[in-house]
Amino acid sequence: MKTPTLELEGTDSKSTHMHTSAVRFLRSSKAVSREIAGEAVVIPICRGVGDMEAVYTFNSLGSELWKLLEESCTEEELVAWVVANYEVTAGEARSDVASFLDDLCQVGLVLKN
Repeated sequence: MKTPTLELEGTDSKSTHMHTSAVRFLRSSKAVSREIAGEAVVIPICRGVGDMEAVYTFNSLGSELWKLLEESCTEEELVAWVVANYEVTAGEARSDVASFLDDLCQVGLVLKN
C-alpha cells in the first residue's frame, strides 16, 4: 500500500529544501488544531478572524505527523516513524516529510529549534 503524498492545503508543496537531522521541529503555539473525521484542521491564531485562507487541513498521514510535532522531533525521527508505519521507502518518506516540514515552516505552523 503506497502512502498518499502529504498535502498541506493552502500552500505550494513543491519545496525541495532538506533539513539536517540536528534541527528539531515543534508546532507553533500560535496555532490551534482539532481533529475532525480523522484529519487535522489547523488555524493560525495570529491571522484575522474569518480568514479562510489561514485554515489548513492535513490528510491522515499529515495529521499523524502533526500529532508527533506536538513534541520536538527531528526530520529523521519523523521519517523513521513513516517508514515504520507505512509501506514506503526511506527515500519516499524523506521526500514527503521534508516537503511537509518546509510547508509548515513557511506558513509559521512549525518552528525550528
